[in-house]
Amino acid sequence: MKAKTTTPAAAAAKKPAPRKKAAPASAAADEDGTRTRILNVAIQEFSRLGLSGARIDEIAAETGANKGMIYYYFGNKEGLYVAALEESYTRFRQIEHGFHLDQLPPVPALRALVGSTFDYHAQHPEFIRMVMTENIHNGEYIRKIPTLKAINKPAIGLLEGLCARGVAEGVFRPDVDPVDLHMSISALSFYNVSNQHTFSFIFGRDLKAAEVHARRREAVVDMILRYVRAS
Repeated sequence: MKAKTTTPAAAAAKKPAPRKKAAPASAAADEDGTRTRILNVAIQEFSRLGLSGARIDEIAAETGANKGMIYYYFGNKEGLYVAALEESYTRFRQIEHGFHLDQLPPVPALRALVGSTFDYHAQHPEFIRMVMTENIHNGEYIRKIPTLKAINKPAIGLLEGLCARGVAEGVFRPDVDPVDLHMSISALSFYNVSNQHTFSFIFGRDLKAAEVHARRREAVVDMILRYVRAS
């Protein structure tokens, strides 16, 4: 008896269509709510325990989301870590958007920028720890964020414009490099948090105390202003 042959078209017609992966009931709600909650918790967990120490189970339990939602949004733990790193930088840069520094004279504008940067570092130690962790990894994962340079570029543009105005008004030195200035502001703000425990123990000065923070903040602002000031 001759075997019955089936054409590819007929086989495809008989084969059940693959099931599509179900999307969340409300994508917009999840994008605005669940994903953000996951990132909030992930930033804290990764900043405390690093990439290897953080656990998806713990992050899921604290957010009230199941692990499936984490994998849905971020793919895997590495994807979540990269997203948390990107979000940390994005939030840090958002403080500069509301300054309206172009409406202030150069010196008060720079004073406001330095003071706010110093305060943000102190208020968000998780950002410091995320950056420190990434440096331990030799910047391996930061390279997987294609938008990161674009996220941070406006910070230099802001200082370029501010320095140009200061030079034009004769209050800033003409040889200040905006990238060097940005590095100095970041370094002075960063150290106050990254080394607060060791420094406080060795020198008996609680860097988290309000009055110590206020004095150090003013000192950092003054150092930066003295550095850029025209002679």
